[in-house]
Amino acid sequence: MAMKKAVPAESPDAYVAALDGWRKTLVEFLRKATRSAGATDERIKWGHLVYFSNGPVLLIRAEDHRVLFGFWRGKRLRELDARLKGNGKYELATIELRESDKISAALAKRLVASAIELNRSLGDPTAKSA
Repeated sequence: MAMKKAVPAESPDAYVAALDGWRKTLVEFLRKATRSAGATDERIKWGHLVYFSNGPVLLIRAEDHRVLFGFWRGKRLRELDARLKGNGKYELATIELRESDKISAALAKRLVASAIELNRSLGDPTAKSA
């Protein structure tokens, strides 16, 4: 069976509006916590919500059975949440949230604020180091 190619949402608001049920509730919750944690530029990139501050900071991606809350420098944030999983040589790590999983607003905000601070102090995580 061929995978259906989804058309990317036109805007972050449209992305959220296209969701339903627990995924919509969770994405709205994570989006609110992210926005309250610090100044970021919210965009649709790679088909999901991506937040930028001196380069990409984090992503929120709703899938059929999970929502990913991922951080470009997530491997450096594991002391804040052991659920952050990353593999490979990059620092990207994500928290996989399913319908019954919980994350507090305080923890979500702390993760986002820490990720923004890492980009501020270390620079754009996607920039090629000199």
